[in-house]
Amino acid sequence: MDHFNYVDGWLHAEEVSLSRIAAEVGTPVYVYSTATLTRHFRLFQQALNWTDHLVCFAVKANSNIAVLKLLGDLGAGMDIVSAGEYARARAAGVPGERIVFSGVGKTETEMRMALEGGIRQFNVESEPELEVLSRVAVSMGVEVPIAVRVNPDVDARTHEKIATGKSENKFGIPIARAREVYANAARLPGIKVVGLDMHIGSQLTDLEPYRQAYAKMADLTRALRADGHQITRLDMGGGLGIPYRRDNNAPPLPIEYGQVIRDAVGDLGCEIEIEPGRNIAGNAGILLSSVIYLKEGEGRDFLILDAAMNDLIRPAMYSAHHDIVPVREAAPGTDVAPYDVVGPVCETGDTFQKGTQLPTLAPADLVALRSAGAYGAVMASEYNSRPLVPEVLVNGDQFAVIRARPTLEEMLGRDTIPEWL
Repeated sequence: MDHFNYVDGWLHAEEVSLSRIAAEVGTPVYVYSTATLTRHFRLFQQALNWTDHLVCFAVKANSNIAVLKLLGDLGAGMDIVSAGEYARARAAGVPGERIVFSGVGKTETEMRMALEGGIRQFNVESEPELEVLSRVAVSMGVEVPIAVRVNPDVDARTHEKIATGKSENKFGIPIARAREVYANAARLPGIKVVGLDMHIGSQLTDLEPYRQAYAKMADLTRALRADGHQITRLDMGGGLGIPYRRDNNAPPLPIEYGQVIRDAVGDLGCEIEIEPGRNIAGNAGILLSSVIYLKEGEGRDFLILDAAMNDLIRPAMYSAHHDIVPVREAAPGTDVAPYDVVGPVCETGDTFQKGTQLPTLAPADLVALRSAGAYGAVMASEYNSRPLVPEVLVNGDQFAVIRARPTLEEMLGRDTIPEWL
């Protein structure tokens, strides 16, 4: 469910017409719904209300500080993977005790930053990282709570580029070596073992991979406890998918996902942490764009938008689908025709959809690319020297620009010509 619906023939974000946002902010522009973000976060809270838990929003999905503050004020923790994401979470007012530091390549500088500013735990991804973290902790005179990320070698049945729990993926410790690594962690100074971490991938639309992974997690928890480790937290990861196509079957609901967790580990008495990102933010945002040209090609027609692959890279990177709809609602019975919907970037890969059925559109008409609230703006670039796309947050009948579009002067001003040129 989202809060982007037609009202009097025009697509709205909550109570604000997208045509008004386009007129005042320009296009392309990302538009997020406060009501949808709030609703989706609360669904995960409800799914885990049977136990102590912390829902940590995956900041990599949408790192805008206003979005993080909205979720943080609702009680969300944050799952972060860099110093920049840590700084964003803290700038949004999220306390360190609600921030979990994940990621395979944490540096000493990042470790010190988090330890100085406050951190709930580090999810350790490798033995070298564990040793560096111990050294940093000792030098600072602190004890660091950690969970070790274990790779269960479970096929998440998702796109290969966002699968993280198979043996060939770069993430985590092989499950066969987990007890050995935990024994080493217990011996290291400055390290306090508190939990176990597992994450198998993103955009999962089937609960069975979770069942397989969490069964292994439960068995390993019991084995680690038998070895004398105090495992009090289980970080179950995230990755629950969203419906990118409105005509497809909906993925499992958060309440169903929560029941899988309960069935697998509910008897262990652990605090549960989860890291949803896409499922909270994905359908809470759209990319609003204008038509530049209609171009007749050989055997196909092109709809050329002012949004491009640098604004939304997912179709080019993952062959991902985003429903594209006109902002002005087509009347019933309106004829449609197939278009290749593309952007202006000089790459053949700058294609959002091929052969999608749309009513006749004209230059300056508006379209919305749905389900763009996650892994949209955060992955944008200035390729072809196109300024980064702005972001807008809607709340009821009001909206605010929460990241402005840079001017060309601001973009060029970041470059420096050395005096010897």
